[in-house]
Amino acid sequence: MATITEVEKLALALPENQRAVLAAQLLGSLSPVLHDEDDGIAEALLRDAELDENPHLGLALEQLDQELKRRRS
Repeated sequence: MATITEVEKLALALPENQRAVLAAQLLGSLSPVLHDEDDGIAEALLRDAELDENPHLGLALEQLDQELKRRRS
């Protein structure tokens, strides 16, 4: 049987789309790990709905990168 290190090495050598499929299959095989004890899921759903209604509220990846760089310097 292969070790997790060997499996990881093989998986990381796959093309990106195949890694994404594998990751989805692995995550789908796990029992749910998210809990809403702190209303985190409800908050995420609310923010998602807000972004659907007002896409201008979000940031482009480039804007986020610039903001993070600005904060680090």
